[in-house]
Amino acid sequence: TAVMISGNGDDLPVSALPVDGTYPTATTQWEKRNIALEVPVWDPDVCIQCGKCVMVCPHSVIRGKVVSDAELADAPDDFLVADARFREFKNDPKQYTLQVSVEDCTGCQLCVEVCPAKNKQQVGLKAINMTPEVEVHDKGVRDWEYFLSLPEAPRSNGLAYTNVKNVQLLQPLFEFSGACAGCGETPYLKLVSQLFGDRALIANATGCSSIYGGNMPTTPWAVNSEGRGPAWSNSLFEDNAEFGLGMRITLDKQIEYAAELVLRLRDDSGADLADALLEAEQKSEADIQAQRARVEQLRAILESDDSTAARDLYSLADKLVKKSMWIVGGDGWAYDIGYGGLDHVLASGRNVNVLVLDTEVYSNTGGQASKATPLAAVAKFAAGGKPTAKKDLGMMAMSYGNVYVARIAMGASDRQTLNAIIEAESYDGPSLIIAYSHCIAHGINMAKGMDQQKLAVDSGYWPLYRFDPRLGEEQKNPLQLDSKPPRIPFKEYAYNENRYRMLAASDPAAAAELMTAAQKAVWDRWHQYEELAKQEVAE
Repeated sequence: TAVMISGNGDDLPVSALPVDGTYPTATTQWEKRNIALEVPVWDPDVCIQCGKCVMVCPHSVIRGKVVSDAELADAPDDFLVADARFREFKNDPKQYTLQVSVEDCTGCQLCVEVCPAKNKQQVGLKAINMTPEVEVHDKGVRDWEYFLSLPEAPRSNGLAYTNVKNVQLLQPLFEFSGACAGCGETPYLKLVSQLFGDRALIANATGCSSIYGGNMPTTPWAVNSEGRGPAWSNSLFEDNAEFGLGMRITLDKQIEYAAELVLRLRDDSGADLADALLEAEQKSEADIQAQRARVEQLRAILESDDSTAARDLYSLADKLVKKSMWIVGGDGWAYDIGYGGLDHVLASGRNVNVLVLDTEVYSNTGGQASKATPLAAVAKFAAGGKPTAKKDLGMMAMSYGNVYVARIAMGASDRQTLNAIIEAESYDGPSLIIAYSHCIAHGINMAKGMDQQKLAVDSGYWPLYRFDPRLGEEQKNPLQLDSKPPRIPFKEYAYNENRYRMLAASDPAAAAELMTAAQKAVWDRWHQYEELAKQEVAE
């Protein structure tokens, strides 16, 4: 891998390649591209420690930690910290630090744009501000290395990772990808990796997310200090959903066999341990950590047992810890080429989580129109503006009744995004999350990507909602609208983007006609969702 990173891969013999096709993860940390001319610098005196900059960072270069004074004993003299402002540490004072990996930053400025804390002493400055990289490079590298040596937040320490402020403390297991500066897709993947990455399996459709997710020779999918991280594999457009379903079925069979072996060896391991392993709920991080401890206890008992059953159980014991199965891809896969397979998987009832990174266009192959491309937008194969409305993948999935469905946009509501991802993963059945992902193919200033996401929601074009079948079981409406009715015209959102503006410049009459149709479609679809959300559920 190091030889390939250095650009000398042609010198490698075939015999040097992994015989089974697997590659180590956590390798992008060695690339250090140094491409940003300006990087963010933190002002601890202004910062409110909200975590928004950490959440939106597409490349995981901004991170926060809370540590004790003792853990900072050997910190560099000018290492920036502030008193931690977390209510959970009210009786146990801590120090908060926010650091930036200047050599991995792309200079996208999303962090500055979303920062809500303004400097009241200097107009125009915030708690995070862009600074020429050459001015802070040496200090930035030194401080980042020291920051990495500080302990990561324990996953079960009484801190609830259910809000943006606390989630910033979780180590991302997706870092330093080769995605575009300001990418709208990668913040969602990073969030999934923070919440579930130490036990996640990921089936990734070919597309942008597979290129920055597993481009030779490195991968941004990483591991924690215990060596745990996502297991990732890439499949083709047409069969990624089935590929992920195969992972789920295999995992379920392994769990079934492991449980069978636990019962068979119950007398050897002890009834109490066997029962605890099989009956563990594993609904919280504390539950999962407890189950991992039981698995290690079981392995210690099996260490000296050479029977076939014991050897099998030893190798499968980790499957008794709850895994998080994710099927990931873009709209070209989910709405178009792989839709038949996706529909099949959603209909299977299996416990899989599908994350659609919706850029509304075939981003990786040059910007061709997909069934997710909105009415009036220009794309390849829709040069005169797309004359039909966007396919409503969420509505189609909701029609099954037993699929968790959410539409999210981090720039409009980071809290709703977090809630939807946590709920989807907790649902014991198929879930589908459709994530608005701004893209360079839209023809926007990528620094304003999160603002554009908010405008999409404010216009009513991208209503935020969660459809949770569990609410139906409680005689409640499963559909919850999380955004308000349209409050700005659709064109106020659309004409910030070249994909709409270019038609207005080349054919104003056609553009005006399509924009009128698009506005009507927005209202029609909003009213449809509004009516569904108001319906009473029959007892």
